[in-house]
Amino acid sequence: QVQLVESGGGLVQPGGSLRLSCAASGSIFSINAMGWYRQAPGKQRELVATISSSRSTNYADSVKGRFTISRDNTKKTVYLQMNSLKPEDTAVYYCNMRIRRVGFNEADYWGQGTQVTVSS
Repeated sequence: QVQLVESGGGLVQPGGSLRLSCAASGSIFSINAMGWYRQAPGKQRELVATISSSRSTNYADSVKGRFTISRDNTKKTVYLQMNSLKPEDTAVYYCNMRIRRVGFNEADYWGQGTQVTVSS
């Protein structure tokens, strides 16, 4: 079993900052890519940012220069630092990890989602 637990969402004013965390636990052999996705009401889930095992990063154009993704392999955790938040960043944010469990092939795992609301 593998679990991804997210934290750090909440309500913030435009221009504010939040830091999301997502920690993996369970019978994990290795973690490849990690990422964050979001889904706003009435919209499809979209990629926000990803970070590879070699720490190469990729960002959606809409968040470049404002969001930073990072990872701590020792803690099996991925972070998303969000600065200069805008109302259009409001969404449920989901973390994703490509994990190899002991005795299994790689598979994608998802967190439960954390709400981020940007409003005055």
